[in-house]
Amino acid sequence: MKKVKFIYNPYAGDNYIMDKLDEVIDVHQKHGYRVVPERLDEEHNMAVAMEDIHEGYSQILIAGGDGTVDILINHMMERNIRLPIGILPMGTANDYAKYIGIPKDISKALEKMFRLPPMKMDVGKINEKYFINVASTGLLTDVSQKTHSELKNAIGKLAYYIKGLEQIPTFRKIPVKFTSEEKTYDGDMYALLVFNGRTAGNLDFAYKSKANDGLLDVILIKASFKEIVPLLAKMLRGDHLEDPVGLLYFQTKELFIETTDELIVSDIDGERGPDFPLHIQCIAGGIEVLGVDPNHI
Repeated sequence: MKKVKFIYNPYAGDNYIMDKLDEVIDVHQKHGYRVVPERLDEEHNMAVAMEDIHEGYSQILIAGGDGTVDILINHMMERNIRLPIGILPMGTANDYAKYIGIPKDISKALEKMFRLPPMKMDVGKINEKYFINVASTGLLTDVSQKTHSELKNAIGKLAYYIKGLEQIPTFRKIPVKFTSEEKTYDGDMYALLVFNGRTAGNLDFAYKSKANDGLLDVILIKASFKEIVPLLAKMLRGDHLEDPVGLLYFQTKELFIETTDELIVSDIDGERGPDFPLHIQCIAGGIEVLGVDPNHI
């Protein structure tokens, strides 16, 4: 019988996975898989959960939000583990899982993973860390870090909007310099987002993105303060961002970013990222993902 390593974060989202463990095991057994569960906590971390991964496992199933998936991806990339990954979306936003078309319903998600072959997908890399969905910096990047998990669980993505609106009075220009093969920029900005996926907080920002094209989608917000509110409103509505006023949107394989502002940090899917300077690149086909709907990417 094939073995699947099932790693779950019991604290993700609204603890939904805790009531669905039997369902996960049942579906796998019907397909001839034995499930080996690993519950993540402060002591039983990802490194402990993955200690025996080379002992005959066929695939990995991860239940959690984008941040939990990032922890797994970092562990796998650093140790050159090349097993297919299935993602059960259990976080607040679940941007990447939604982007690739994974249903919230456990049985439907698992059946889709068994029905569709693994697909090679890109991974973003920022300095020595990896990310699955979006890396960012600037005045909006600490919204997820400052939004309490209780608020996220209670009202979902609305929590990000509330926290984002709270930050508007503190907006100030940030000096930034970035270089890539396609674009260079040396000036002020409010925020910079680099997408491997397409959405952030369920908002469809990088609508040109394909997570298996070997490219990252870069959005630089450089609007004046007078322009920033209508521009953010346009982004929140999911409007196309072809209008160049106050914004740059382009695709690249590699990007170098510098700033003289020592207070600015980077963010990886809602968690603190590395310090500046930043070297962001696309690792084409870096992972294999189960259940990817080709119509969603």
